[in-house]
Amino acid sequence: MLLVYLGGTTALGMWVGRRQRSANDYFVAERSIPWWAVLFSVVATETSALTFISTPGLSYGNPPSSGTLEFLQIVAGYVIGRVVVAYTLLPRYYEGKLVTAYALLEQRFGVTTRRFTSIVFMATRALADSVRVFATAIPIAIIIGPAVKNPALVTPIAVLILGLLTIIYTYRGGMKAVVWTELVQAGVYVFGGIVAIVLLGHAVHGGWSEIFRSAGAAGKLQVVDTYMGVDRPYTLFAGLLGGAFLSMASHGADQLIVQRLLSARSLRDARRAIIGSGFAVFAQFALFLVIGLGLWAFYQGRQFDATDVIFPTYIVEHMPSGLLGLIVAAIVAATMSTHSGAINSLAAAATNDIYLPLAKISADDPRALKAGRRLAIAWGVVLTGGALMFHAQGTPVVVLALSIASFTYGGMLGGFFLGIFWRRAIQRDALLGMSVGIIAMALVVSARPLAGAIPALAGTLAPLAQIAWPWYVLIGTTITMATGIISSLTHPIPPHAVSA
Repeated sequence: MLLVYLGGTTALGMWVGRRQRSANDYFVAERSIPWWAVLFSVVATETSALTFISTPGLSYGNPPSSGTLEFLQIVAGYVIGRVVVAYTLLPRYYEGKLVTAYALLEQRFGVTTRRFTSIVFMATRALADSVRVFATAIPIAIIIGPAVKNPALVTPIAVLILGLLTIIYTYRGGMKAVVWTELVQAGVYVFGGIVAIVLLGHAVHGGWSEIFRSAGAAGKLQVVDTYMGVDRPYTLFAGLLGGAFLSMASHGADQLIVQRLLSARSLRDARRAIIGSGFAVFAQFALFLVIGLGLWAFYQGRQFDATDVIFPTYIVEHMPSGLLGLIVAAIVAATMSTHSGAINSLAAAATNDIYLPLAKISADDPRALKAGRRLAIAWGVVLTGGALMFHAQGTPVVVLALSIASFTYGGMLGGFFLGIFWRRAIQRDALLGMSVGIIAMALVVSARPLAGAIPALAGTLAPLAQIAWPWYVLIGTTITMATGIISSLTHPIPPHAVSA
């Protein structure tokens, strides 16, 4: 089943993306993708193997420290953030007929701001997606490792195979291949989750009515927590505010998602896709959290070494071989969709934000398409090689993946909002604000490991170390905008602000 899936996905991507005519066709499919396909592409892109494997663990534990449905408060914030992006950033992207999000910053501030933000995106996305590609190999190794002679080789071989196949169809088909294969991939992993729901319902005596009854009695069905502090991640205020700002950054300032939205046929379709994806992601997380409740009832609260191994353990021990192949394919699907999107978005940013301005050619020039494809190969190799390097270094992938995104998102979103809401700001203010915001968040995100490594700093860093991760983007955005606004007060009002 896994081999059929891999071969079929690669062939589909190469077929739907044939006859590329220009760089715009390659990167945004000449804005010809229907909104519903863009919607599911967005959902598939932001769903990695870690989502598939880790989310059930969030609802597995014992309340009040874990084991509830309170993560849905974060996902509700995601919906709010997407609505804001739909009516603030998306209209500006479509007015300028842009291919990358960072071209908007050039129109507002200048080419240096565009290049700076694009480089920040490329560095962040390359590191984060290298981690996500490697993370996919972990559950695959757990599931199929015991069945092979040398389990140690499973992880690097899985990374290489996934990387190679994704590079092939992404290189060949561009954004069309990415979107339509992601549509299939989203269907595969959602179907895998539904299969798990059905099997758990049959495996637990009394079925899902008994699972929900016992979970309710244990306090595991709680969704809302009104705690006002910033040291707990899954609260109503951290979810609605922090989740909204995280979604604004990931769906409004990150080329990985913005590029899909720019492939829609119109602004109206792009809005339908981004807002609809919020509700689809809410349903998806609810599905995986309910799986966690079923696993809790099935294992009767048994303790595991890590929450990430709970679902893979169930898959290995209790699913028949055919369904086991389906679940492995679902895990592979989640990562291939993210991996292909990352390759294409990185190539788009490198081509449109760096190469074309330096080469002084237009996106319609045949050389632009050739450059885009070559850069797609280059970024695919970088991501695959990076995944292998993380394996060699023994990096804690979950912590690293969260940290990489957290310390740059606030600075990037703050730069966009500074350009929209503060007319007095000029390029200097934007660059200074984003730089200070990124540096400040690097300190916040690393406060806890620094306090552990350097005991003398533990007292000083304690307030920062206690900040829960959903607040990171909000804090980074605030610091960036505050710095840019203060900087703008030190120079005369620019002409465009006076005319406005």
